[in-house]
Amino acid sequence: MTEHKYSATVTWQRRPDEPFLDNRYSRGHLWQFDGGVTVPASGSPQVVPLPMSVLEAVDPEEAFVAALSSCHMLFLLAYAAQRGYVIDQYTDQAAGWMGKNAEGRTAMLKIALRPRIDWGGDRIPTAEEIQTLHEKAHRACFIANSVKSEVVIEAMRPGGAPT
Repeated sequence: MTEHKYSATVTWQRRPDEPFLDNRYSRGHLWQFDGGVTVPASGSPQVVPLPMSVLEAVDPEEAFVAALSSCHMLFLLAYAAQRGYVIDQYTDQAAGWMGKNAEGRTAMLKIALRPRIDWGGDRIPTAEEIQTLHEKAHRACFIANSVKSEVVIEAMRPGGAPT
């Protein structure tokens, strides 16, 4: 396989009124991507107390969960289309849990993907076919293949009930 390079520019700058050495500086920063998108980012308010973190910004832990969810979704959409299934909407209320790993270090221990798919068209997959699509997407997902965390798929029906 050909190697692909992905990059992002992360920029943080100390404000003139922040002494820095007291550890009370803003963790707000920017993520810039090659397509021109700039995303406000920050340390998580669950890790870095307000006002040193920025509640309205994306934190690395949220981005990690979102990247995994997005990767899974993109493969699932492709596999569904290949099999002739139409997806009208895909919504995933993914979540991740941090804690101490076996080495005693703080890590993302588990990520739950909770995709809810609204199917369209004349062919609606069975529960078994949906499970197969999720398994295939999970095995193909580059992000899932790159992490140690447990990743579980808790597929949801329209309306929020588990499948």
